[in-house]
Amino acid sequence: MATLPTFRWRLAPDGYATYRQLRALGLRPGGQDVAAQLERPRRRRGPLVAYLYRIDRAKPVRPMTPGRWAALAKANAARRICPECRRDAGYVIPTSLGTCTTCAFPDNAPEGRSWNSSPHTAR
Repeated sequence: MATLPTFRWRLAPDGYATYRQLRALGLRPGGQDVAAQLERPRRRRGPLVAYLYRIDRAKPVRPMTPGRWAALAKANAARRICPECRRDAGYVIPTSLGTCTTCAFPDNAPEGRSWNSSPHTAR
């Protein structure tokens, strides 16, 4: 197995870009293998590694079609609906709870008071 060319942090030659840099240019790797890597040294741990792709082999990002936009909107809306009370929570429901905070902690929200109200706050 061949080893990748390794460059020091901020010393990569022109023509290489990370995945995020490609995305900022409106490109994607397009199935190409990693061409090189960057290493950023750290004091007490191993170096941070960033993989680089060739810009000349990158392909343009596929455009979002109306069907993809609709599917994305539907998926995001589903993440906001509580499976227990079936209401839109107004935020993405945490996977750690699985339900909205009102259903997860029914005893912590007395009637007529906000969930973050405290006797120590000035009114």
